[in-house]
Amino acid sequence: MSKTSDILDRANKTLIANYARLPIVMDRGEGCYLWDVEGKRYLDLFAGFGGGILGHAHPALIAATTEQAGRLWHVGNTFHTLPQIELAERLNRHAFTGQAFFCHSGAEANEAACKLARLRGVAEAPHRFKIISLQHSFHGRTLAMIAATGNPAVRAGFGPEVEGFEQVDAGDFEALSRAVSDEICGIMLEPIQGEGGINLYPDGYVQRVRELCDRRKITLIFDEVWTGCGRTGRWFGHQHVRDEAGNVIEPDIMTLGKAIGGGLPVGVMYAKPHLASLLVPGKHGCTLGGNAICMAAARTILDVIEKDDLLANAAALGEHAIARLRNESSIRSKIAGVRGRGLFLGIELKEPPAQVVEKALDRGLIINLTAKKVIRLAPPINIQRAQWDQGLDEMVRLIASL
Repeated sequence: MSKTSDILDRANKTLIANYARLPIVMDRGEGCYLWDVEGKRYLDLFAGFGGGILGHAHPALIAATTEQAGRLWHVGNTFHTLPQIELAERLNRHAFTGQAFFCHSGAEANEAACKLARLRGVAEAPHRFKIISLQHSFHGRTLAMIAATGNPAVRAGFGPEVEGFEQVDAGDFEALSRAVSDEICGIMLEPIQGEGGINLYPDGYVQRVRELCDRRKITLIFDEVWTGCGRTGRWFGHQHVRDEAGNVIEPDIMTLGKAIGGGLPVGVMYAKPHLASLLVPGKHGCTLGGNAICMAAARTILDVIEKDDLLANAAALGEHAIARLRNESSIRSKIAGVRGRGLFLGIELKEPPAQVVEKALDRGLIINLTAKKVIRLAPPINIQRAQWDQGLDEMVRLIASL
């Protein structure tokens, strides 16, 4: 029995099969590469669903977590710790003036955001509790967040649904405007829809949503779990959108997950101070949220992105990839479109491909397929140009062979 088959046999006996796991056992990683237990190397173009924003075994993250592990792990949130404060200060520098609540995941951050939007809503009117989200969205796997998610398949089997969530067509401002009633307290959207297929919105849509929220005193939540921490070529995805005066369109609440922990479990609900003040003691909490090791890692991730100018790297490599894939004659007949920003890209195929992820693995590439026919690429944003070109070359050959 091979090393892999032996481990898979052990896994099948002990792990719940809720993931469609591939029959590969990863053993180690370095930079943009992973090696399985058989010694095969893979170029990682998906970074653990975007969590590995700086790749694998980054020296600065190893040093930061090792130093913090020898100093302090966890004391509970009845005390202050410097790593929490230092991360929140960095968010203030790179995002907007706000205050942070730390948890373990993007889903938990979204839950906290919805609770805060409801607190604001009921403070203004007794029945303002509903939140509008968009079709094809994804906001997490908790009972409330599957109700917020605009994909019926995610909700199947978990009824009755948590009340207070409605969906409208993404990008259709008139449909959104019609859905706003006196019961609506919040609108939640992803700056770029991830699970839905790397979907962007029409020009002017987000600006109009912001204006609607201001006019109706509705809390605007941006789910930046996928688009945060430099992946799109800006610190956060919403920073691509500006009003007529050139000012960034800001949310009232921003949520982070995935990349903010670099592979460790970190979620952030980051709110403007006038909203954050509603979350008084007893209203919300998270026992291990903001533990010192995770905070040290997250703080260091933002420092490395800034020091190494990785926003520019993500932006440049994204533009390069979009131009390359759109103009590649060998795959033009196979693809319906290429879209995204920075290193958050979707290649929509004209037909759903058969086993495209497995075929990529055979070629030593790690990719993802979402929305049945959209290949998602989300590599570490510190990937080098030569590595990226190597991956794109192999992607073109793969698509041409489908």
